[in-house]
Amino acid sequence: MMYVWFIVGVALTLLGASWLVDGASGIAKRYKVSEFVIGVCIVGIGTSMPEFTVSLLGSLRGSAEIAIGNVTGSNMFNTLVILGITAMINPILFTRDNLRRDMHLNTLASVILLLFAYLPIAIRPAESPVISRLEGGLFLLLFAGYLYMTFRNGNKSEEADSEGGKAKPLWLLILMVIAGIAALAVGGKLFVDKGCEIARALKVSETVIAVTFMAGGTSLPELVTCIVAAAKKRNQLALGNILGSNVSNILLILGCSSLVRPLIVDTAQFDGFIILILVAILLYLSALLPKRNELSRYKGFIFILLYAAYIFFVVLA
Repeated sequence: MMYVWFIVGVALTLLGASWLVDGASGIAKRYKVSEFVIGVCIVGIGTSMPEFTVSLLGSLRGSAEIAIGNVTGSNMFNTLVILGITAMINPILFTRDNLRRDMHLNTLASVILLLFAYLPIAIRPAESPVISRLEGGLFLLLFAGYLYMTFRNGNKSEEADSEGGKAKPLWLLILMVIAGIAALAVGGKLFVDKGCEIARALKVSETVIAVTFMAGGTSLPELVTCIVAAAKKRNQLALGNILGSNVSNILLILGCSSLVRPLIVDTAQFDGFIILILVAILLYLSALLPKRNELSRYKGFIFILLYAAYIFFVVLA
């Protein structure tokens, strides 16, 4: 029976991703905003709900390691694996706004996380690093500013409609987005839970399960959504999904989690914060190297190899 539920989970995630991509693209065209903006503000936040749930529950239970580790792990997976796979399916072209603003903000969010966690101990060395409620409130204010800036600059200037035909009514587009997010949530949970059961039944080690199903579980909605978006040649939607999810994970999710309970930062997580910043910088540099303004297939393959090397290092350590 677990195999049946596993297949149902896969089907729901694929169907949900298709609904979400089509609904979000339709809303973008209807209101003449870029698909990237819709990817950031609707798709990116919607597909980050699994991370939100895990981190918030971790905070409520007093487990800051889960709340913070879930976010850092998810952001690394989003950038290296999901964008890597997306680029291998269909190379991602970066717009002028992506290079001038969006990827800088993605990097800035990671830098702010590092500063907010460790700045207090630079001022008062006797204290442990912590993301306080005050800093959580500042995270949420910065997130509101990020959304405002994204919408303000979201006029559709660099994209043209490529599809004809009668536009779907707004109520149907909204319903597709809501149903898509719901199907992704339910299908993703079935995929992870039943996938773990099947792996254990096949005598797969707990370590392998942890770095595959469990590590990628909360990022499954982003993964499937980006794959479907790439197949539909909606790569700006896919890029907006990932960058929006990355910023949401830090500013929105950790902001809410630290408001519930201040998050004590383990000094061992310092390396994770540094890696997050390096990965964000790597994404930006990938747009400046040949082929310029493009995340090509070979660059995507390198991203995946880098993540595999990171996991190999973590497992051995």
